Amino acid sequence: MAKTASPPAAEHWQSALTEISPNKILVRGYPLDEMMGRLGFAEAVYLLLMGELPTPAIGRMFNAVLVSSIDHGVSPPSTLAARNVATSGAPLKDCVAAGILAFGPHHGGDIESCMRFLDSGLSKMRAGATLQQAAATIVDACVADGHVPPGFGHRFHTRDPRAARLFQMALELELEGEHVRLLRACERALEAHANSDKAKFDRPQPVNVDGAIAAISADLGFAYELGNAIFLISRLPGLIAHAHEERTRQTAMRQIDPADHDYDGARQRRLPEGRK
Repeated sequence: MAKTASPPAAEHWQSALTEISPNKILVRGYPLDEMMGRLGFAEAVYLLLMGELPTPAIGRMFNAVLVSSIDHGVSPPSTLAARNVATSGAPLKDCVAAGILAFGPHHGGDIESCMRFLDSGLSKMRAGATLQQAAATIVDACVADGHVPPGFGHRFHTRDPRAARLFQMALELELEGEHVRLLRACERALEAHANSDKAKFDRPQPVNVDGAIAAISADLGFAYELGNAIFLISRLPGLIAHAHEERTRQTAMRQIDPADHDYDGARQRRLPEGRK
């Protein structure tokens, strides 16, 4: 009887993220127990995604990026999805998963799109265009198609305070790079269009937090695909908080109208001294 050939041995596959051995956990080479209490969460996330520890300036900048989108009230689609599942009595993990699944091109998806948009402008600059010429070209292309450029416009804000603060920090920390400069040039080009007789949009289209995150993340070296992941990491605590509040404060199986809610939380207050 002929022998049956043995299947070839499976090749080992590779991962460069975390090494696990008895009594030892190394994240990108650093002992996890040594990271605890010495690295902030944002710094640890940066290490895991990028492979190296951030400088103090980058760590502070990335922390601000993650804080910037932690929550935006009850009206975003992801928040409503999480609350609608929560009102059914589903487990917390299911509520949060529903919120994450609600991210799409029009909610949380602009970061990657804006990173690609800006790189198209930088390609034109490398071909000889000035900063303002490149900005005008890519903005005009969007306007001609009737689209607001990715990273601009907001349903509520005519000036997004989160974007303004991120730009301020990038400048103060000397992290303002070519993507941020091009985005600000695009902002000026869009304002010029709005003030012209060819204006197509009936309301202001400010740089929004997605645009600021896109430009700063690109300047920090993040890949396109990680742009939207940064938003996911940032918004996850907000989804958890909304799902938990829905389960603990509201009646089950209610119909949720986001325009019918009243805020009854803390009034505006100042951070304690020493919090910069």
